[in-house]
Amino acid sequence: MTRNDTIAGTVLGAATVATALIAGTFYIFACAVMPALARSDDRVFVDVMRDINDVIQNPVFLLGFLGALVLTGVSAWQLRARPYRWWVWGALMAYGLAFLVTVAFNIPLNNGLTEAGAPSALREEFEDPWVAWNVVRAVLSTVAVGCLGRALVGYGRSASISRSAPISPSGV
Repeated sequence: MTRNDTIAGTVLGAATVATALIAGTFYIFACAVMPALARSDDRVFVDVMRDINDVIQNPVFLLGFLGALVLTGVSAWQLRARPYRWWVWGALMAYGLAFLVTVAFNIPLNNGLTEAGAPSALREEFEDPWVAWNVVRAVLSTVAVGCLGRALVGYGRSASISRSAPISPSGV
């Protein structure tokens, strides 16, 4: 195994971890945060979502959110000649779509909550579309994690094959 192979494996592993963290974030919103907030009154719902939108804009979240896309893209490039490359490209497509859904739908809906207005009207415009788009990005990012996991299996198999290959007397 060459140094470049080790770097490619490290990038693939980091892409998988970053994507899984973001998929988990979207999942927990779909399974717990939004159902819990659905039980609250309009004022509490709007105030809590505004607070979440403020605190989630932090370097740790942004590193994972952007890092998942960048690392998967770098991994797709590094592994472009490998037989399992299609799994990485599939992950890049799926996570890229999740990223676009976030930028095109969820963030504008979040921004709409910053406007003045009656909490009931703000919630009415926000809740159902935001929840629906969050489920879409949760599914897409989970598909990306699955694809990256499959690529890791391919990487591991190719690494074990190269380690077990017989070495010629010349050392090559």
